Amino acid sequence: MTRGRILVTLVLLAAVVTVTACGRRAGLDTPYEAAVQARKDAEKAKQPLPPEPEKPVKDKKFILDPLL
Repeated sequence: MTRGRILVTLVLLAAVVTVTACGRRAGLDTPYEAAVQARKDAEKAKQPLPPEPEKPVKDKKFILDPLL
């Protein structure tokens, strides 16, 4: 019985470690930056270009921003 519990615990531990290792290890891209990068990648690969991304509007400060 204890061997079964140890095996289940090890399998669950391995699954948790595998799931937590997913993802990208870099800063997040804004949608604008991602669109610019997609356009550069398509240009480099000589594929049809996606539409030109619009520059983002300057972010307005909100009273609750310091709390976040």
